[in-house]
Amino acid sequence: MLDLLSTYWPHVLAVVSTLMGVVAASHAAMNKRDVRSANAWVGVILLSPVIGPLIYAVAGINRMRRASYIAKRSRQRRRLNAALARHMVAEGVIESRFGGRMEALRRLGDRVSRHPISSGNQLVPLLTGDEAYAAMGAAIDAASRSILLETYIFDHDRIGLILADKLIAAHRRGVQVRVLIDAVGARYSVPSIVQYLQEGGVPVAAFNGKVIMGLRLPYANLRTHRKILVVDGTTAFLGGMNIRDAFTGPDAAHDTHFKATGPIVADIFSVAADDWHFETDEALEEEAWQIRVAESADGNHCLARVVATGPDAHLESNHKLLTGAFSVAKRSIRIISPYFLPDSVFLASLATAAGRGVAVEIIVPSKNNLAIVSHAMNGQFEPILKNGCRIFRSTGPFDHSKLLVVDGRWAFVGSSNMDSRSLRLNFEIDLEVYDTDFAAFVESRFAERMATAQEVTRAELQKQPFLLKLLQRVLWLGSPYL
Repeated sequence: MLDLLSTYWPHVLAVVSTLMGVVAASHAAMNKRDVRSANAWVGVILLSPVIGPLIYAVAGINRMRRASYIAKRSRQRRRLNAALARHMVAEGVIESRFGGRMEALRRLGDRVSRHPISSGNQLVPLLTGDEAYAAMGAAIDAASRSILLETYIFDHDRIGLILADKLIAAHRRGVQVRVLIDAVGARYSVPSIVQYLQEGGVPVAAFNGKVIMGLRLPYANLRTHRKILVVDGTTAFLGGMNIRDAFTGPDAAHDTHFKATGPIVADIFSVAADDWHFETDEALEEEAWQIRVAESADGNHCLARVVATGPDAHLESNHKLLTGAFSVAKRSIRIISPYFLPDSVFLASLATAAGRGVAVEIIVPSKNNLAIVSHAMNGQFEPILKNGCRIFRSTGPFDHSKLLVVDGRWAFVGSSNMDSRSLRLNFEIDLEVYDTDFAAFVESRFAERMATAQEVTRAELQKQPFLLKLLQRVLWLGSPYL
């Protein structure tokens, strides 16, 4: 046998390479929705024998089949919907308050999101890391039944250790605690916080962490970018902040987080519970994990919906809803994003809105923590400006906020960046909010950034050295996986 292989190994390699190429190219042709993406992957596969199919297996397959555990949770979901029925927003309410265009957007949301719009929600903005971590720490300290935490990055630093110690203390006093950290994000600091939590007795899992032994190689490029904390089934926290020291102190990175109460907590919990179930096979259905809707006393309620997105049954939910929102905008679209690298469909929707006379204004940071992404963004700016949109660079510390508001009526906040990774590859969680007061808050954050921001002009971009512009466009070509 060895003699045959030593003699005919080139023939064997050719057969294996051909089979791998045919299988991978066929998969790309059958599963890629965008023709340019399919063509690009087929080219990589055919031009790089053996290596091309392996690269496609790791980075090109972006769908997770999670139907089994979703089906297991369907009965609990039905019970939850029944319990929260009085908070569901009836058809026609959005139209009566916000007009027919927003009613059309509601109908789109009903189709692309598996979560209903609910009333009786309260969203409290947390404007700094110090404020957000203090509120989260206080909630953990006061927990009596359960704590479910899911995050992309949980650093082993000062802030990380403070919250980790609070989670360990809660576990030791009998609170049910579960912590899910993305397998990539868990490695942002050394040593990882995972071992520290495990030594404290806290059940911890790394999302999509069994990449080799668990045979999840095709999903190695997929991450949970969600930031969720749910305490006692009554209070939730979500937004853009990871758990790390960089968001605290006088020179901290800017971001915006939110404390949520009301029926929407049930949907926030269900998203994180599904992710925990997927990774560990543990369904959080015991009494400690039951949702208890906390009624707000001040009457400052808003209509809101959870928008869960990921490379599974929720593929492109955020993308579809956002492009839908752009299509119904009448006056303004305002966006704050640290990484603005969306696809051509997204940009065409913005350009069409701008062509209709809608003021489209986008704020990105002048200082970015990812130089490659910053250059790739710059490579896309000129055609965006050419289509009538305006772009501004915020000054001061790096701004990690993800905020969007349309017409001062509808807001979209959460963990999604405006790039292909968040819109196609990552697992994200956002809220769409129909509320003029909340939209006014988002617009006030936009105005704060605009007060010192510097507008990007086509003349400025055209003056850049050719080699720099070439580098930016080359990096832009890789934007779907940055």
